[in-house]
Amino acid sequence: MASNILTIPFRRTHTVSLSEALKQYISNKCDQHPDMFKRDLEAIDQLRTDAVTSLEAHTSGTRKLAAYAAQLVWIGGKFPIDIGVDFTWYPALGFNTQRPESQNNLRFELANVLFNLAALYSQLAVSLNRSTSEGLKAANNYFCQAAGVLTYLKSDIIPDMRSTPPEDMDTVTLDCLEQLMLAQAQECSWSMAIKNGYKDALISRLAAKVSDFYDQATEFGTKSDIISTEWIHHMTAKHHHFAAAAQYRAACDCLDKRKYGEEVARLKDSLVCVNEALKESRWINKVVLGDLNGLKMKVSDDLKRAEKDNDVIYLMPVPPKSELKTLDRAGMAVARKPAEISDPSTSLGDRGAFGQPLFAKLVPYAVHVAASIYEERKHRLVNNVIIDELEGLTNKLRDLLQSLNLPGSLQALEKPLGLPSSLISHAAEIRQQQGLHTLRRSMHDVESVKSNDIATFQEGVELLRLEASEDEKARLKHGTERWRRPPSQQAGEKLYNQIGELDGYLKSADSSDELVKTKVKECESVLKVLEGTDRELEEYVPSSRKAVMQPKVEREASRLRAILNEVSRTESRRKRKIESLREKARSDDINPSLLTETARLEREFPMQKIEAIHFEDLFERRLQRYDDDRIMVSDEREEQEHISGQLQEANAAFIAVRRGDTSTREREQALQRLENAYLSFKEILSNLETGRKFYNDLAALVIRFRDECRDFRYQRRVEAGQIEADLSNAMSKLNIAQTNNLQEQKQKESLRAQYSSKAPVKDPMTAPIPTRAPVAPPPSAGMWTPEMGIKFGGAALEVPQGGTIHNPAYPNPGGNQIRTGQWKPNQGVRFS
Repeated sequence: MASNILTIPFRRTHTVSLSEALKQYISNKCDQHPDMFKRDLEAIDQLRTDAVTSLEAHTSGTRKLAAYAAQLVWIGGKFPIDIGVDFTWYPALGFNTQRPESQNNLRFELANVLFNLAALYSQLAVSLNRSTSEGLKAANNYFCQAAGVLTYLKSDIIPDMRSTPPEDMDTVTLDCLEQLMLAQAQECSWSMAIKNGYKDALISRLAAKVSDFYDQATEFGTKSDIISTEWIHHMTAKHHHFAAAAQYRAACDCLDKRKYGEEVARLKDSLVCVNEALKESRWINKVVLGDLNGLKMKVSDDLKRAEKDNDVIYLMPVPPKSELKTLDRAGMAVARKPAEISDPSTSLGDRGAFGQPLFAKLVPYAVHVAASIYEERKHRLVNNVIIDELEGLTNKLRDLLQSLNLPGSLQALEKPLGLPSSLISHAAEIRQQQGLHTLRRSMHDVESVKSNDIATFQEGVELLRLEASEDEKARLKHGTERWRRPPSQQAGEKLYNQIGELDGYLKSADSSDELVKTKVKECESVLKVLEGTDRELEEYVPSSRKAVMQPKVEREASRLRAILNEVSRTESRRKRKIESLREKARSDDINPSLLTETARLEREFPMQKIEAIHFEDLFERRLQRYDDDRIMVSDEREEQEHISGQLQEANAAFIAVRRGDTSTREREQALQRLENAYLSFKEILSNLETGRKFYNDLAALVIRFRDECRDFRYQRRVEAGQIEADLSNAMSKLNIAQTNNLQEQKQKESLRAQYSSKAPVKDPMTAPIPTRAPVAPPPSAGMWTPEMGIKFGGAALEVPQGGTIHNPAYPNPGGNQIRTGQWKPNQGVRFS
């Protein structure tokens, strides 16, 4: 049924089970059992069913849609946005209303529900009886609420989707729909003002604002790829229509105020606007066209009357349009966001119209995010800032000892025969850990995890390569003009960027692996000695003759030994501190504090969406417990600088008093090689453990990368199939049209050939030869011949003597009687 008002159509969807995904999430991610929320899970499915089936213009539908939308807003703070359900919806506007779009996105679901709520408000407005003031007032309210829902959808929901919005929910399309709803709300106010007999000046201001709204709607509509040309023509006609109506009412006001010249000018401008609107007559419906024709008739009649009165009676100058004052505006339409949607606290709770919020006792998803954020910060502080710094100080100290050939030089002097006790303990430790076998096994494990990561990464890269190849083939097949979707690298920009990042990680890790292999090769031969028997160690370490140390040498050796013992105590103390710090970090559970803080926030700020940022103060207070450890690192750094100075000084003095003594040189070197091999063994073990952890962490990244590549290729394949189907349909229609055109063209050419062909050339006719006609014998009496013709007999007329019937002055040779051409039935048929 034709109408002068437009309504937003509904979006359609399929049935999905939201409760199953929520139940799965609670079971896997939360410490609470899903059975605690059995009723809530059943309720959310029922709410969705009620909402998606409310596709009729009935007031009960607004409650169902609003209730489901309010609960979606509420549970958005409890669950992640990608909960694990593919919500499928069909567009309401545009050319692809039969092509569904699916997203694993709670915000996508909420956006579609809100769009349908706006559509329902617009359809409720049209369903009212707008011939009464009450109906017009209610229609204005519905249109304003529809505009408010669209505003909320555009400003709050779409930006929070974290994905590309549907094609009929882009910014310009939503702007167009919002302005259209406001225009129609303002139009209801204008109609109500006319019905209630308001003054012409006010009606003029109302109509001018209606025209502005329609103008803005048209401007946004022309920028949108979704708004149909039919709607654009409708809005354009309405824009000019109400511009004309505004000028007409302003002219009526001028008549009341005796401004007769301005009245004529405004009526002329009104007629111009009406004619502009009528340029759209081919594309607008009969109702709008009838309104325009009625307005044009009224304006034309009034303009004739006004011009005549002014020319004959008032004689006032008619100002040009440029001198006319711009009409004032009176806005009666404002986008009103429904509070039950934008602020669920007004509709959920003990006194709320939609009952209790669902999953109220579930720990919000933001709390889990906050816990992971705190764990990450704690890990970074404890491991990167404190432990790594302590281990770095120890490594510097060991490098210094190695550069000074300590403790080998001192051990060789103190014990020229046998093996030092420290060396025996180091060898026992390596034997217990199975030395080279442990290193090779760890290297094999790291290499295995690394190979899996590389294979998974290459699989993802290959999927992208195959997708790009398929897209390029389709582009070459159909041409860039018809194959207009973005290229692979543009559509999957995020994935292609990840290729560079992951490849960089793998190359960096590979260089570290090669460095570890080099270290293993360098110390492999010495490690074989360390993991051997004590007899093999004694054979490796040459004995030196026992010499009597001079007092000066003994004094410097004792001093150096004391400093080395202090270095050993420093290393042992740092190991204990590191283990204590790790245990402290493991026992640091922030979850109870987060739950307490969450309860406080929900109590003091009900219905406020809990975000991870709300726990920043708690994080700062919680991390302050590690301030003493950070201070300890600074103290260790200062103490090491002091010990390093003492060690270098004592070693220099020790070397000085032993200058020229080479009796223990070979033993010193052997002992130092064994000490260095032991330290390298410990370092390589630590490096391999770090590498194993790195590749295990990288495995999660490359698996996710491969899965995203697989999903990307699948989505692009589906999209390509739909595009090819559309192109095939378009080509079929084009072929049919071309066939029909070809047949018509052939028919036309055939007819053209038929009518435009020249007449056949005939031989010229010869001139007839004159001949004398034979004289036929006189017919016998009473016989009729064709040359006689048919004559009807009749009564003879009396003619004057010597005259004829036509001219009595001329004689009649046949006698005084002639027959007339009138036939009488009683006389029969006679042949003359």
